[in-house]
Amino acid sequence: MARLRIGCLGAADIAAAALVKPASLSSDATCYAIAARDPARAAAFAERHHVPVTHDSYQDLLADGNVDAVYIPLPNSLHAKWTLLALEAGKHVLCEKPFTANAAEAARVAQAADQTGLAVMEAFHWRYHPLAERMLEIVHGGELGKVRRLEAVFCFPLPKRDNIRWSLGLAGGAMMDAGCYAVHLVRTLAGAEPSVVSAEARTRFPEVDRVTRAELSFPDGRTARVTASMWSARLFDMSVTVIGELRTMHVIQPTNPQHFHRLRVRGPGFERVERFRSGTTYAHQLNAFAAAVAGSPTVLTPPGDSVANMRVIDDIYRAAGLEPRRGATD
Repeated sequence: MARLRIGCLGAADIAAAALVKPASLSSDATCYAIAARDPARAAAFAERHHVPVTHDSYQDLLADGNVDAVYIPLPNSLHAKWTLLALEAGKHVLCEKPFTANAAEAARVAQAADQTGLAVMEAFHWRYHPLAERMLEIVHGGELGKVRRLEAVFCFPLPKRDNIRWSLGLAGGAMMDAGCYAVHLVRTLAGAEPSVVSAEARTRFPEVDRVTRAELSFPDGRTARVTASMWSARLFDMSVTVIGELRTMHVIQPTNPQHFHRLRVRGPGFERVERFRSGTTYAHQLNAFAAAVAGSPTVLTPPGDSVANMRVIDDIYRAAGLEPRRGATD
């Protein structure tokens, strides 16, 4: 079979790690084309990463009949708009997280994806790594005992004031950029949808949160806490903890295990540490996306899951006294 030809909408920094590098090692997919708001930036990206085709606009890339699918690393507020336009153009879509600016946008995209039958995945790359499967196996396999509580932390420092993730107009904020991971972790490991009990946020700019914490509850009585910060005093603090009646599982770097990670299970008189050398999360994600385009029904981050994740994020913002973000389609 021919390799999946992917066009990249935007020359964001993440595109190199999430698309270009894994595609260069893949027999299933290739980064075929690039377009950026600034054509000069697209040309520079193409030269630096050996992308064969450049386009002067996103519209031109979508009109390219040689492009099978698109990867969207644009600002949050533009995710829904360009995913919908890509679907209209007949392209499969791998869209960066968070999937959209809010749950209403996510629902519109999910409906369009269902109507077209095209593959659409949210780029929660951690979900496709073997570490994710091992975490789920431990949580649902019984060795922790009945799970009582889950806690996810995703914090990092982002001091530059002009970074797009601080822009309200571009649907920025700590809960959007960092918190979407924390919410996704607890939802996935719990295997259920939570309600927001309470939330608090501290802002750096009006309506733009630098730190947000939320308490969640699940229908069966389990509780959870998510903490998101783009103003962390520590360099990075990314972890998830699942507390059971018998044992506790604590995982450092569950979302980027290729850099460093540790899975530890502890209980009275017991401790076990596990690590995985299984390639990058991005490589596993790209392989899964290519398989989805080829017809595999095993997409782990489909639009329906994205809608549910955005609903929780919207509810956290409301509980914290902030408004859900707005996107280009609102």
